[in-house]
Amino acid sequence: MAKTYSKDFKVHACKMVIEDKLKPQVIAEKFCINEVMLYRWVNEYQTYGAEAFVGKGHQKPADAELKRLRRENEQLKMENEILKKAAAYFAKHPDSE
Repeated sequence: MAKTYSKDFKVHACKMVIEDKLKPQVIAEKFCINEVMLYRWVNEYQTYGAEAFVGKGHQKPADAELKRLRRENEQLKMENEILKKAAAYFAKHPDSE
């Protein structure tokens, strides 16, 4: 079973590497974590900053917004198709009021 680490733990380890200029090998050994994993954390922290390490099952705000917009777009497409079909129906049957 894989061990999970809190966001605060990851940020603290990353800051030690980035701000305190400590070697990742030393930090990984000190915290008993895999060095490759620490490099991945540092890369994610440098890329996303405060939005890094959102946790399992969560999304970054930009990804969540994109998902919401795609869902809304699909809904609007369906509504548009319904309106097209209704317009075509009423164009064929103008006496159906």
